[in-house]
Amino acid sequence: MDESGEFALPEFIPGTVWLVGAGPGDPGLLTLLAHHALRHADAIVYDALVNVEILKLARPDADLIYAGKRGGRPSISQPDISDRLVALARSGKRVLRLKGGDPFVFGRGGEEALSLAQHGIVFRIVPGISAGIGGLAYAGIPVTHRSINSAVIFLTGHDSEGGVPPGLDWPAIAKAAPVIVIYMALRQLSAICSHLIAAGRPGDEAVALVSQATTPQQQVILTDLQNCAVRALEANLQPPTMMVVGAAAEMHRKLNWFGEQIQLDLMHGR
Repeated sequence: MDESGEFALPEFIPGTVWLVGAGPGDPGLLTLLAHHALRHADAIVYDALVNVEILKLARPDADLIYAGKRGGRPSISQPDISDRLVALARSGKRVLRLKGGDPFVFGRGGEEALSLAQHGIVFRIVPGISAGIGGLAYAGIPVTHRSINSAVIFLTGHDSEGGVPPGLDWPAIAKAAPVIVIYMALRQLSAICSHLIAAGRPGDEAVALVSQATTPQQQVILTDLQNCAVRALEANLQPPTMMVVGAAAEMHRKLNWFGEQIQLDLMHGR
């Protein structure tokens, strides 16, 4: 801490890039470093998954640059984004690359950091709360629970083209952990369920689908593998949606604190 009792946060130096995780949506889940970066950045290059409320923390004169990426949809190419970061830094700006969740968890932060390193641009990595942990906590789903699992697997539900990632060893995945957490699962939900059932997971195994986690629009659907895709369609779930396979999904029934909090907020006009 400095003499005033405030945290002595690092200076955001012109000509550098901070790769920052914005968390799963709720602005309250930003880290101190993320908030610090937002208040000092000259240019903010942000993803589609970043809550627009978070951008209100930026300086009024900051240049806000949308670089949304959605699997399988037309979007700015990854090389173009990386080149833009390099160009902005070389122009002497404090560049904030703001990414949903954590930049190193299915966020392509590693690719962008490698590009910056190759071009001699000084950068800082600021981890964020990943949706696979923080988002599920808002659904009352612990990714580990002593009586349920001591291991968990994290997967992405689609590749850069929008298809199921090729080369996944589904039988190994099905056997490796009692709980499987799948990011961005909605687009390939039917295929994912078919792969898991064919690999040996029971069709009646519990599944939770968590849509738009940590926001007031959060929806949680409890179902099972064999009915999962139909239930998602019936509920008109919207991306981003997380999928949790295993007994941990059932914990939502007892630990749905956020759903109750939303109701309290509505009752009190918040």
